Amino acid sequence: MECGRCGARLDRAGDFCLTCRTASVECVVLDCGRERAAATSLADGERVGTWTVTTIEEDGEDRPRERRNFAGRIADEVHRKRPDAVYATGDREVLRAVRAQLHYDCRRIADPGDDPVATVLERAAEPALAVVETPPREKFGGSHSTLVGGRTGRDTVGVAADHPHVKKVIPGPIDAGGRGSRTGVRAKATRADTNGNVRLLLRDGSSVQEVQVVTTAADRDQGERVREDLNRGLADADLRE
Repeated sequence: MECGRCGARLDRAGDFCLTCRTASVECVVLDCGRERAAATSLADGERVGTWTVTTIEEDGEDRPRERRNFAGRIADEVHRKRPDAVYATGDREVLRAVRAQLHYDCRRIADPGDDPVATVLERAAEPALAVVETPPREKFGGSHSTLVGGRTGRDTVGVAADHPHVKKVIPGPIDAGGRGSRTGVRAKATRADTNGNVRLLLRDGSSVQEVQVVTTAADRDQGERVREDLNRGLADADLRE
């Protein structure tokens, strides 16, 4: 591929031109599996090219290093393009590691379907939600620090706190009068309110707790995108009610 401005040859389709200092693409879409990731460049509403990054998943003490290196190679593909925006979907551990190495806001794709790139193109006119860079542990607020289910309950709320469009999670009081459950800790995000915020309902046996989730959404429609994404995250972690 050649630079559309100066004609200089680019090593890969969509690369930033180092000759005339011009970007060739507008955004990059990342579809990250645990062992395989695709980085697709988009310009003028069309796919410019896709580069695939692979790894072999390690176990034990080598796992963090392998995942970090995998994420670093994915991030390098984005840095080569210098896009205006980055969209991503896929394995949450990989995405978390990629975001840690990116110098860009990484916008999560809600309901990506079978083709995340097509989803991004279809929703190009929709306003993008702001990304919160605050570490998940610093998003906890409110006067109630105890969560039903102990550590599992905290991990469940952590799914919400780790979401890039969540500003704060505020646990409420625990109600012991709920219906019983034999499946352990379960949760679901409920319908967004008019301000775009949602509630996370945690259930452990007969104990129920409501957690307010404050998002960067501006209205109910945008909040529903976050809610759907949270419920998918809970389902992926086998915590969905």
